[in-house]
Amino acid sequence: MTEPRPRIYHLLGNLLTFHAFPSETGDRCTIVEIKTAPGAGAPPNHHAGEDESFYVLDGEFEFFLNGETVNVKCGDFVKVPEGAAHAFTCTGEQPGRLLCINAPGAMHDIFFTEAGEAMPDGTTDIPAPDGPPDIPSIMAVAGRVGMTILAPADAPS
Repeated sequence: MTEPRPRIYHLLGNLLTFHAFPSETGDRCTIVEIKTAPGAGAPPNHHAGEDESFYVLDGEFEFFLNGETVNVKCGDFVKVPEGAAHAFTCTGEQPGRLLCINAPGAMHDIFFTEAGEAMPDGTTDIPAPDGPPDIPSIMAVAGRVGMTILAPADAPS
């Protein structure tokens, strides 16, 4: 019998809790709850082949989507169409939480679990950074799954 997959990962100030992997949804989507530290988020990126949607569960976020900046709060929904350049930052003084749905989800499943650090079941606190992130490793995983992480100069403004 195989060991169960870890369901919680830490990546770039985000605690990612998988509620459903593609293997559990008939390869239709990945459902991830993202707890984000103030000032942290997702770097500017884009990807073909997956839609991405965010529902704000708690806190305040700034989203960049195709050159537009949108401030969102609890109860707001953000749809990222396939291929759209996007990023988000937690702008509140406390950690924020997002529900993220990726369809069909395989790209984000691989990216989050291979670029992130597996955490023990039950982890609820975002770990403090223990040094700078391993950007070359993160970029390598992104490139392998078809995600492009944009340099700040290329980011939506």
